[in-house]
Amino acid sequence: MPTSSRLVTTVLLAATLLLAGCDQLGIPNPAVEAAKREAEGKAIGAGCRHAARSVENCYETNKRADKAAIFAGWREMNDYMRENNIEAMPAPPPVAQAPEEDAEAEPAAKSGKSAKAH
Repeated sequence: MPTSSRLVTTVLLAATLLLAGCDQLGIPNPAVEAAKREAEGKAIGAGCRHAARSVENCYETNKRADKAAIFAGWREMNDYMRENNIEAMPAPPPVAQAPEEDAEAEPAAKSGKSAKAH
């Protein structure tokens, strides 16, 4: 009898250790994936609110994220910013550099044409 109880104890211990490592096998877990999508959507929504973007703009720029999670994150950040008197930090407008480059290229092209004419 003592031998069989040791065997059962050893088998149960081994099974417990093996089953504890199931998360390391890479088997998809729907609950974990849903929690990750929820957290990512909340982070996107909070970032949009802090950047002074509207919820609609946030939906448009992040079409793959869950809209409910985006709204929840946006609302949580809005409440947090109101409670702590935090101002929104809008992104600076993009700087238009293309016209300056074209203006520099034109005088060089004109001087090249006049050199050929002489």
